[in-house]
This record gives sequence, C-alpha cells and structure tokens, in this order.
Amino acid sequence: MSDPDLLAGKSHAVFDAYGTLFDVHSAVARHADALGSRAKSLSELWRTKQLEYSWVHGLMGRYVAFWDLTERALDFALAQHPEIDRAHRETLLDAYRDLDAYDEVPGMLERLRGRGVRTALFSNGNAAMLERAVAAAGLGDRLDAVLSVDSVQTFKTAPAAYQLVLDRIGTERRDVLFFSSNRWDIAGAAGFGFDAVWVNRKGQPDEYPDQPPRAVVTSLDAMI
Repeated sequence: MSDPDLLAGKSHAVFDAYGTLFDVHSAVARHADALGSRAKSLSELWRTKQLEYSWVHGLMGRYVAFWDLTERALDFALAQHPEIDRAHRETLLDAYRDLDAYDEVPGMLERLRGRGVRTALFSNGNAAMLERAVAAAGLGDRLDAVLSVDSVQTFKTAPAAYQLVLDRIGTERRDVLFFSSNRWDIAGAAGFGFDAVWVNRKGQPDEYPDQPPRAVVTSLDAMI
C-alpha cells in the first residue's frame, strides 16, 4: 500500500459485501464437480447479470430487491448454459445465501476494532440477504453496522446510496475509508467524496481514471 497508514484520522472503515468481504464465486465452486466443465462460465455470467440488472433498474428508478435480481440473473445464466441441469437452481441459490468470506476477513475486522475503528458493511444486497450472509460467515460480532440500500430504494453508484452511509452511522465523508473490490463501486464512492481503496484481487487493469482510488491493494490483509 502506497500510504503508510490510510486509517490515520479515519473513524470508520466501510466495506462493500459481495466480492469484497464475500467470495461471490464460492456458491458455484462448492458444486463445481456436479455442474461440470462450464461451472466457472456459469458463475461469471451469473455475477455479470446480477450487476447489470441492478444498474438497469437503478437507472430506470424501479427498485427491485437484490435477491430477486440474483435469482433472475441465475435463471439467465442457466438458460445460457443448457448443458447444466436446472435442477441445481435451488442448491446454487442456497449456497449463495451462505457465501464464504475471504480468509483474511475475520482477522482484519478484529484488528480494525482493536485500533478503535468502527466497521460497517454497505451493500446493494437487501437486508434479509445480508443478515443471512453475515451470520453464515460468523461476522456479526465484528461489524458495528450492516447497511443495505433497501432503505433508499436505489443501487450503487447512485449518490443517494453512499449518502445512506453517512446518515446511518452519523459521520462525515472525511471520517470514512471505503473498500470495494468492484472498480465501478470505487468510482462511485470516490465521486461521492469518500477516500476509497480498491481491493484488486485479480490484478485487473484500472478503469475510470477520472475517479481514482486513494490506494490499491490485492488483499484486505494489506490494509492493517
């Protein structure tokens, strides 16, 4: 990390959920043997469509709960992979409800709290979806807040979504260090005025040069 201590002067560390704290591909990975050689392709398309549907609905101003979009995205991905038996649908949805947290996440959150930094999860996921994911990963006692865009009925990258963070935790932009593995989310957060750290786990090329991250890390362990 280029900055020796990004947390200096920050009272809150706020994390995106899917792809940042939780491995979105772990649901398919658990059942890859049963799904066959196209399992990875299925998982990637599922995620792509899940995000696309959130952006489209957000732009239309027609909010639909993220879990419903997750189901619709899986249906599309399965339709595009007819060689995969649709009987796996409910098994995959159950697995998505209980995604794996990345290995470094529990310890990283504990170290943050040890430094007196308050921790929050902030996600497009609807409240019930996040509650289940946090419980399944055993992170409930490591997070001071779990925030869903449900309450503002729109999705990131809408400014109203990021404003929710400030309204709910009662702080200022300057007090927040925001983390996401999604470069589009980093662009939205930076445009809103957060110091944003891109968790670039896959070494992807940069995008959105007009909204740069404060820093880039390959793992949340690099932060603290």
